[in-house]
Formats: sequence, structure tokens, C-alpha cells
Amino acid sequence: MSTGNISRAEARVRSTGITVESYHSTIDVRRATDQSHDTFGVHCVIVLDTSLDSTTLDFLDAIVHRVVVNGEVQAVDYDGARFPVQLTPGRNVVEVSAAGRYSRSGQGLHRFLDPVDKQTYLYTQYEPADARRVFPNFEQPDLKAVHHITVLAPEGWQVRSNQPRVAGGPIKGDDDQFDGVRHAFGPTPPLSTYLTCIIAGPWHEQTSSWTSDDGLGVPLGALCRQSLAPHFDAEKIFEVTRQGMDFYHRAFGFPYPWGKYDQVFVPEYNLGAMENPGLVTFTEAYIHRSAATRAQYQGRANTILHEMAHMWFGDLVTPQWWDDLWLKESFAEFMGAHVSVQATEFTDAWVAFAGRRKAWAYAQDQLPTTHPIVADIADVEAAKQNFDGITYAKGAAVLKQLVAHVGVDVFFAGARAYFQQHAFSSATLADLLASLQEASGRDLDEWAACWLQTAGPDTLTPVIETADGRITRLAIRQESLDARDGTVVGRPHTLVVGLYRVVDGTLRRTGRLEVDLAGGPSTDLPQAVGLASPDLVLVNDEDLTYAKVVLDPASLETVRAHLSGVDDALARALVWAALWNMTRDAVLPARDYLAIAMDHALVETDAATLTDVLARVDSCLNLYLPPEAREEAAGPVAGRIWQELVAARPGSDAQVVLARSIARLGLRVDILSPRITTLLDGSLVLDGLELGPELRWMFARALTAQQIWGMAELDEELRRDPSADGVTARLEALASRPSAEVKAQVWQDLHTPDALSNDHVDALVSGFGTPGQEELAAPAAGGYFEGLTEVWQQHSIEIAQRLVGGLFPKTADGREGAQRWLDQTDDAPAALRRMVVEGADDAARIQRVLAFNS
Repeated sequence: MSTGNISRAEARVRSTGITVESYHSTIDVRRATDQSHDTFGVHCVIVLDTSLDSTTLDFLDAIVHRVVVNGEVQAVDYDGARFPVQLTPGRNVVEVSAAGRYSRSGQGLHRFLDPVDKQTYLYTQYEPADARRVFPNFEQPDLKAVHHITVLAPEGWQVRSNQPRVAGGPIKGDDDQFDGVRHAFGPTPPLSTYLTCIIAGPWHEQTSSWTSDDGLGVPLGALCRQSLAPHFDAEKIFEVTRQGMDFYHRAFGFPYPWGKYDQVFVPEYNLGAMENPGLVTFTEAYIHRSAATRAQYQGRANTILHEMAHMWFGDLVTPQWWDDLWLKESFAEFMGAHVSVQATEFTDAWVAFAGRRKAWAYAQDQLPTTHPIVADIADVEAAKQNFDGITYAKGAAVLKQLVAHVGVDVFFAGARAYFQQHAFSSATLADLLASLQEASGRDLDEWAACWLQTAGPDTLTPVIETADGRITRLAIRQESLDARDGTVVGRPHTLVVGLYRVVDGTLRRTGRLEVDLAGGPSTDLPQAVGLASPDLVLVNDEDLTYAKVVLDPASLETVRAHLSGVDDALARALVWAALWNMTRDAVLPARDYLAIAMDHALVETDAATLTDVLARVDSCLNLYLPPEAREEAAGPVAGRIWQELVAARPGSDAQVVLARSIARLGLRVDILSPRITTLLDGSLVLDGLELGPELRWMFARALTAQQIWGMAELDEELRRDPSADGVTARLEALASRPSAEVKAQVWQDLHTPDALSNDHVDALVSGFGTPGQEELAAPAAGGYFEGLTEVWQQHSIEIAQRLVGGLFPKTADGREGAQRWLDQTDDAPAALRRMVVEGADDAARIQRVLAFNS
């Protein structure tokens, strides 16, 4: 293992021998506007108590000038990732003078130059282990300390950190530095290193406040780049923020502990958001420059509430090590949807969770690399990869099942006890279970063992027998295995079975059965006997548990004819989810899924569900149908969606979603090109359809992929929209040109270290993989496996993961090449091997589904 990867074993040694009292970190970014200057100054004083006579400090890709311990200068022995320090048992003061490097990967201290106004912006992103890119530290979550943060910045800049600014003023430069302003921030409560944060730049800011019923006041700030200010709907953000604060203040029984609450929307962000206490960072994709659907605003509200939950789950009480990452992420994921429903206008938030987030979980949970929710995380590279569908969406779904099992009041009572007992410290699964068991009066050890410490989803299938229009038997067949070794688990489920009948053309629920499954292979439902025979049996109606659901043959026939007639949005989303799982599992033909989608999805009223289903239509056309059948199927699909777009209600969410679908289909369906051209040149105007920059660039890419547009048209579009998004979209369109020479150049650009920012890597990877251009890309991708180890070594893990995952050849040759590589590279980093194993499994699934559909 390289010294840049920190193991759990190493962290435990430090934990037993070191207590960190405080960090005093000064970060000097006065020369940040000079793009030729790639480093920033760092001065860090660490105060600690120890029983050790030596240890190592983590500091990644930096320059160490000087190390002083207890007043004595020590020799610097720095390997690019860490350096040793000699200590004296007892209290020690370690002083380090150094320089860090600005990032373009979204890790550490990221620097961004706005192409619109040439302004420079800085922000930090550390989780799980990138604070060590900015200041030397002990990079592990359990060594919490008080942080005193100071930033030296250019005059006129807005600078923020976790706590309010308490001191500072102008400072004069010297031969090596510019004049600037010193910003000293108040000491934090005890914090893990990865939760500290700074932002600096000419940010646009709006302010507000929140006051609780009992008088607690919290200043609120919302910040974005100056060039995005005209699109910044801060009041809507503040509204959701105040609603969340109201809920959490009442439900958690622990006053908001971080003083202020700033929310900053930053460029080139790798995540949706990050829960830095008092200074939450979000992707600026949540600032909409074009028409956005209600589902998009619901998604933003969910993320705001998710991050706010972290102020307690994760920040106040932090996992001891990344094994218990779920202790914060699963809870925040659950809270995002739960509080959306309970406290905001988005009372349908569980619909998007059922249709989209759980699909992520089911896909991840069926990979050979699946893991329990409580995972075994040996090192920080493994931790980086476990911010996945299991830790987030499956964990949240299982918590929803726990709430159904013990009751919502008991759940929050347990949470309150957990916060009170472990505030400003670290905790484990055992600590949480103790609080929940005390609140519920139940032994949850067996429940936790089944749900949190095994892997894989259960599969639930209804078995129904009828006679004379009545149910004579209804049972649920349960397959419940640990996916790692095939052992029987027998997970318990508290769930609802919905019985639906067609009434006046609508598929209405006429029976609701509350069911407890004890985990056996089959469970009879005697309460169903004698009820009218249903047209649809929906297991896990209301989505209370986590399990793949299979439709019985009669129910499948019903949804073919009547799915759009289901009168409940959540029930429809669950049926769509079941259909998609059956398609991915080679049980339902892809052509059937397309047919059902064309018959029923195009009249779907829930924008989240419509978006999800149309994305899966793309997957059927691009992956699951045999290559020779794709063009034949794509034309009629595109024609039907175009008809619906033309007929869509002006200004509706459906109109926006359908237009985006047309843009994606236009990448491979040439008959759409003339129609897209008429929309862009204005000769066809669809009433209510806003041709904002996002949609225009999607259309531009489609026309470029069809060789209708070239460099001149893309340059003209960039003059229309010279924003950062415009620059990135132009790159994506250029990479989508149908030329082997273009693909070869894109491949070279992607594999040149430090040549591209994270967003630009994403754009080129997307363009390289444009649907229908697989044969053109194949020659450039021929050396994929030979270059894997070099990619992992030469790029940061954030960029390397994009390249390894995004460029994996999802073909039979790719599957075979992956197996050869795995057989020949036993010594490759575990995180890299995991990605190759997952890519090979994804390719194998595609080949199985292709064979089924041939």
C-alpha cells in the first residue's frame, strides 16, 4: 500500500496514542489570482498529547519547508504523502511551514477561473481524506480537535470558514506576496479534519436568519459566483432552510450547535453537497439557468435537508472510522426525504426516492463487490468508493423499514439520546443500537445483524390463487440470501401489500394488507382469503421496505394495459421500478419495456418518474437491445416522443422532460436532426418551451454527433453562452463528433495528467461514449486495460475513478479483457481492482440481457 493511502490499522495506532487538542492553520491565498502560481502558503501549529515517541503527519502532494517540535527544528523526511515527527510523551507543539497545491480535481483547495468575468474562486472539499492536501494533520475522523483557521486573501474577497470571522485586517505584501486581508475565524467545537472548510473569492452573498420558537437565532447566508447571481433564487433556498431548521430543532432536541449556517454553491463540484458544519457546500448545478422541473427543485430541497441533518448525524456525532460511514449518510439520506414530506411543499419526495435512489441501491447491491451497510473499510481509498448506493440509498431504505418496525416516535427518541450521549465525539453501530434499544424497549441486535451486516437485496414474489372471482390463497415467496456467500439470511419485513382492481379505467387500490414477514421462504396471508380477485398485486406498496419485487403474470398483464391508470404516484413508481428490475434481470424483454413506456410513461404526471423512465428507455436502446435492432426501435420511439413534445402542455414539466429526451435520442436518431434544427433556429416555436442554455447545448451536441453542426456553429453557440457550463458543453459536443481521429485525440487528452479539470474530464468521457459511435471509439480504447495501472498512479483518485469507470468497454471483449487483467495483476490497488470487477460484472449483465433479447 502506498503511503498516500491511510489504513484503518494505522489510524487505530494513532488513536490509542494521540489526543489532538487543536490545530492553528493559516492558509495564504493572496496570489491565487495569478493562474501561473500553483501553490499557496501553509503554516500549521498542532497541539497534542501523546504516549508515543514518534508518529507521522499526513500531508499530500505538498512542499514541506520546515518542521519544529517543541521549539526544536527537525529534519524533513517527506515522501509526498506524509512525514515523521519525533515526539516527547506528554504535551507537544508541532509547527509546520509548507506550501500546498491548488486543485483542478475538486479535491483539497480547488481553484476556478470564471470564463465570463475572469474572477477567481476557491473552495475546499475534504471528505473522506483530502484535508491533508491543504494542511498537515492526522487524517482520520476520530481524532477530533478545535480548529483555529486563518486565511490571508486578496482585498475585496469574501472569505468564509466553519465559524464566524472574529479578527483580521489589511496586511502588506513583500517581494513574494501581494497585499491582502487577514481573516481570522473563531475556534470551532471539536471537529474531524475532513469537516473543516474555507471558501474565498468575490462571491455574491444574500443573507437571512432563522429563529426557533424558544428564541435560538441562527444567521443564514447563501452564496454563489457573481456571474450566476441573476439566476440565484436564494429566497427559495432560505425557505427550505428555515423549514428544515424548524423540524430538526423540534425532532432532535439538541440546539443547532454551529452558530451560523452558510450555504455556498460552488463550481466544478464532485458531489451534490458536503456537510461542513456552518459552511455547507453545494454543486452550483442546483442554480438553474434554464427551465427546471418541480422534481429538480424537490431534489435540491432534499439535498438541503440531507446536509442539514448532517449537522447532527455526522458533524455533532461522527463515525469513529469509515466502517460506520452509514451512521451519517444513511440517516441523512432518510431525513432528506422524510423532512421534505413532513415540513415542505414536496410531500411526494418518497416517489423520487422509490424510483431513482433505490434503483441505484439495487444495482450496486447486485454487484460482486456488494457489501453490508456496515462495511469493512480497510483504508481511505476503500472509503472513497463506499460513498455508494448501499451506504446512501439502501441504508436510507432500511432505516425507513426500521421506522415502520419500531415507530417514528421511538426512532426520534433514540436519535435524541444518541446526540446527548455522544455530542462532539465519535460513535459506532453499537452506540446507536444502544440508544434505539433503550427507546424502543426491543432487542434490535438480530434485526441489525440481518439488515446491516449482510449484503444483497431480498426478492419478493406474490403467489396468488383464485376461484369464482375470489382469492383462495395469497402468499409471498421470499428469497433472502447474503449475496457474498449465498447463505440464507431470512430478513424480516414489515410491509404493505396493495390489491388493485380496474374501476372505470382507473387502477384503484381496493385492499390494503399489513404484513410482517418473519424471513421464511414463503408466508401465507390468510387475511386475503375471500377478498375479490385483484387485477394487480403490489408487494411493498407504500415502499416501507427494501426488496426487489417481481410482478406475477396476471399483474404484469394488467400493468401492460393499465399502468398509467394507477391513481397513486408512489404506486406507479414502484411498478416502474419492478418492471426495470425485471428488464435488467433478463426476465422482461427490453422491447416490452419500451412498449409499456410508450403506452404509459408519456402521460405520466410525476416529473421524476417520467425522467427516470425515459432514461431507462435510453438504456434499452443503447445497451439492452441487440445492435442490429437498435436503430429499428429508436426511430419509432423518437417519433412518438416528438409527437408528445409537440402536444405537451405549454410550460409544463412534461414539456421540459420530453425535450431533453429528444436531445438525447438525437445523438443516434438522424431523423430528429431537421426537427431539432428548426427549434434552434426559431423556425419552429413550441409555445411554453424555454430554449435556455442547458437545452440548447443538448440540442447542439445532438446536431454535432449527426455532423449537422461543426466547429463554427459550436463557437457561435459559445459566444451566446460563454459561461463555465457553456465551455464544458462545447467540449462534450466536440468529443461527440463521429470520427475515429476525434476519439483518438479525446483519449489522449483524457490520459494526459493534470490537463483537465474534473468537469472537463466528465465532458470528454461522455462525448467519447456517444451512443452509436462504439465502432469509431474502439480503436482508441483498445489499450484500456494495458494503461489502467498507469492511470491510477498518474491521476488523483477522483479523476482516476472517472477514467476507469467512464471508459470501461462494456462489451464481451471488455469482460474477457477485465478477467485477464485481474488474473495478471494481483498486486494492483484494491480500489482499482474493485472498479474493474464492477465493470466486468456490468459488461456481463449487458451480455446476458442482450442474449435474452436476441
